[in-house]
Amino acid sequence: MTEFLKVRPGSKSILVNNDNQPEQIHVFDRDSIDAVNAALAARRPLLIRGEPGTGKSQLARAAAKRLKRAYVPFVVDARTESRELLWDFDAVARLAEAQLAGVHGKDYADKLPNPLDLVNFIRPGPLWWAFDWEGAAQQAQRSKTPLLSQPDGGDPKNGVVVLIDEIDKAESDVPNGLLGALGSAEFTPQGFSKAVTITGAPPLVIITSNEERALPDAFVRRCLVLCIELPNTTAELAKYLEQRGKAHFPKADKTVLKEAARQVAADRKVAIAENLRPFPGQAEYLDLVRTVLVLYRDSPDQQKEALQRIGNFSLRKHQGTGPCD
Repeated sequence: MTEFLKVRPGSKSILVNNDNQPEQIHVFDRDSIDAVNAALAARRPLLIRGEPGTGKSQLARAAAKRLKRAYVPFVVDARTESRELLWDFDAVARLAEAQLAGVHGKDYADKLPNPLDLVNFIRPGPLWWAFDWEGAAQQAQRSKTPLLSQPDGGDPKNGVVVLIDEIDKAESDVPNGLLGALGSAEFTPQGFSKAVTITGAPPLVIITSNEERALPDAFVRRCLVLCIELPNTTAELAKYLEQRGKAHFPKADKTVLKEAARQVAADRKVAIAENLRPFPGQAEYLDLVRTVLVLYRDSPDQQKEALQRIGNFSLRKHQGTGPCD
């Protein structure tokens, strides 16, 4: 039976909170809760659209943590092929095995029956883990692929959340390649006679797009779509950022959070008017606040005084707007 996301709007999930990485905290809102639950109920992938730095990827991990599901992230780039989302062939390992077999001859082959069998070099991709975790683990062992760790304590017995991040960076065959596997709920890796099918709870597949490239219509219509947008007006954006600042930095001086939010909102307005992308937003706001809190840990007055100077590096990143001029 599918478990749904049962959190209240405004609830927080702490994803990373250590000295080695910047803190990562996701704040759930009503739309994201409804969108995740709708995708679970409809058994459709959830496509999250929006500009970078708005928490699209964090939503997937936060949902997995709240649902106590295993979490499998996959970042797409310009070289990604559609089959990598299902399985991948380790040609380098097979070549090395062939060279060993050539050196050692028959004795080597006797010790390892069919050492060059194609299935020994097929590595499970994210959807394989999502469809059949136990089968993927067995294939990982066979192909000498590392098992996936779960630092958030997710249990694949509860199901899997797959993040396919930044799909708009890939060619159109990548999203189109997902349609068959997700539509039929099965796929057959090369060299296998039996298809990989869904066992246990259906996976939750979350796909993000920064809108850098249009996605195929056939793909989009198979998804549920959540658009994450920052508030349009300067005042609303400043209030939104200040609320996020309180969630991420609960011990910070409120006047520092408010002034940083005002500064980012004002700079974003100028950037939009002059079409200076990327527009400053939530990510830049958190970087700005984090920086002054670290540099001037015990002095809110110094933190406020430093906001403008640090903003030259974290907000104004274009020629004609920053410290290079």
